[in-house]
Amino acid sequence: MNVYKSLNEVIEYIEANLENEISYTKLAQILGVNEYTMQSVFSLLCNISLSEYIRKRRLSNAGYDLSQTNEKIMDIAIKYQYDNATSFSRAFEKFHGIKPSSVKKQPEGLKVFAKIHFDEQQEIAKPSMKYSIIETEELVLYGEEKKTTTEKIGEDAPKHFQEVIKKYAKAYGYPNYGMVVYQDRFQDIVNGYWVLYDKKIPELKKYIIPKSKWLVFHIPNENPKDIQEVSHRFCDEFVPSCKYNLREIPELEYYHDGMTEFMVPIED
Repeated sequence: MNVYKSLNEVIEYIEANLENEISYTKLAQILGVNEYTMQSVFSLLCNISLSEYIRKRRLSNAGYDLSQTNEKIMDIAIKYQYDNATSFSRAFEKFHGIKPSSVKKQPEGLKVFAKIHFDEQQEIAKPSMKYSIIETEELVLYGEEKKTTTEKIGEDAPKHFQEVIKKYAKAYGYPNYGMVVYQDRFQDIVNGYWVLYDKKIPELKKYIIPKSKWLVFHIPNENPKDIQEVSHRFCDEFVPSCKYNLREIPELEYYHDGMTEFMVPIED
């Protein structure tokens, strides 16, 4: 499959349906993956989440319609899938910097968000990452979360890990898992980082990971920089060209015997 050719088909489907409800199921079928993987591939290769791309394309077209036609604001709001004029006006002003009612007076203030197009001749670097596939039963974990951000997680995650070790290692040993949680996975907006044990610890919160199959990438140490590098390589190199459907549950870092396994959930 030429992923860039398929993404151009996705873009064309979106363009043809900006005034209609856009089916994520249809978009996933075009790419030949599930909806979660489709959104991941789109955001990684387009550098924007699917929902944000659709929103900006609609608001871009709405600006043109308001400046070049006599359509009412409410009609244009409904045309581009907004429930009411208030929510449309709020989104329109945030995007264009002017109110819809001011467009006729300030047409020069409008912004255009261009349609994405891919060169279908370019190639994705073939990943040389070695991996294995395992299955796990439901994992009942106990841990402590630290709220963080995309910009700070590189610093916060190892620091939080050491804090948990200081508090609990003497009584319970070293934690087994690390886990990143996201505010928005498709825009890579990090919300928090968990350090987790695979044993019941009354002082910690319970976190359940459902039974799953996993892609496992082996890292021969527990160095945070090496773990982060594998995570980035997985997103940048592996996901766009992989044949697996990803599951919408968190990825895990499993620590044991001085090594780390970066675990990515996939569908059967």
